[in-house]
Amino acid sequence: MELLMATGIGVLTAGGTYLLLRPRTFDAILGLTLISYAVNLFLFSMGRLVVGRAPILEAGGSGHADPLPQALVLTAIVISFAMTALLLVLAVRANAESGHDDVDGGEPPHGGTEGPAR
Repeated sequence: MELLMATGIGVLTAGGTYLLLRPRTFDAILGLTLISYAVNLFLFSMGRLVVGRAPILEAGGSGHADPLPQALVLTAIVISFAMTALLLVLAVRANAESGHDDVDGGEPPHGGTEGPAR
C-alpha cells in the first residue's frame, strides 16, 4: 500500500512539474492542480495508512487512525479548488485582453493571433 501511494504521489508531482514548465497558462494551471493533489495525498499518508480503523478512539479499542491529516486534506481541497477557480478566471481574462495564452506575456511563437501555425 505504501509503495502504491508513494508511486502515485511521485507520478502526480512529476506530471505537475512538467505541466508547470510548459509555456501556456492552462498547462500551468493543470500543473499546479496536479501538484496540489500530490500534496493532499502526501498529507493524507502522513497520518499512517490504516485500513478499517475508526478515526476516533473507542472505549477498549486497540487502535485508531489519526483524524488530523484528514481534516488538513479536507481544508486543502477547498483551498486548492478556490485557487484553481481564481487562476482560471485570471487566465481567461488575460487571454481575452492579450489575445494569446503565453505565460511569459510575449508574442506567440507563430507571430500572430489567428491560430496555430501550419
